[in-house]
Amino acid sequence: MSVAFRRESDDEHKEPEYELPIPVGANLVTPRGLRLLGEEVARLEAAIAAESDEEARKKRQRQLRYFNTRKATAEVQAPAEDSVVGIGSRVRYALNGTERAVTIVGHDEADPGAGRIAFTAPLGRALMGTEVGDMVAFQGREDAIEILAAAADPEVMA
Repeated sequence: MSVAFRRESDDEHKEPEYELPIPVGANLVTPRGLRLLGEEVARLEAAIAAESDEEARKKRQRQLRYFNTRKATAEVQAPAEDSVVGIGSRVRYALNGTERAVTIVGHDEADPGAGRIAFTAPLGRALMGTEVGDMVAFQGREDAIEILAAAADPEVMA
């Protein structure tokens, strides 16, 4: 019989399940970010205890390993000085003449739709360490971003 028609089991055709990838570099977080990591660990532990399906349990255990690692390696950042951009800073800037605002946060608490970007994102990397009045290179332009205001965001630093 041809190998093309042989079927041992469905398991041999499944994709292997790997651990969730841990982002490279330091795990810098805001106080809010550390609290969210703790809440996610507690939520996953409760879900695993209540789960009866073995496959679903394995999936949640993999997520729990990721969040336990992120919580254990988290480095809570102190607020940056006023007018200096750092982790936890709310930054108002002009990009190509359009005014915008974002808060710089850790990788796991980033939510671009809510105006929170990771310090590792291209825009976050461009803004980190700048001061009010600075012109910042971005997307190949030397003066693409002008920093208008920067201060600790009380929502993420509490």
